[in-house]
Amino acid sequence: MGNRVKEHRVEKNLTQTDLAEAIGVTRQTIGLIEADKYNPSLKLCIAIARVLCVTLNDLFWEE
Repeated sequence: MGNRVKEHRVEKNLTQTDLAEAIGVTRQTIGLIEADKYNPSLKLCIAIARVLCVTLNDLFWEE
């Protein structure tokens, strides 16, 4: 499966901590999302997409 959160986060020169603080979660939560070990809520997915300036499809849609 997988997602592209890490890819887009790195493109924006953000650390896991930067992204976590921007959306109000812990760095560990971002790490788990990037590792596909945590299924974030839709609300959290939207928050991540907004901070990274991408769509939900860009982050989570499988080709």
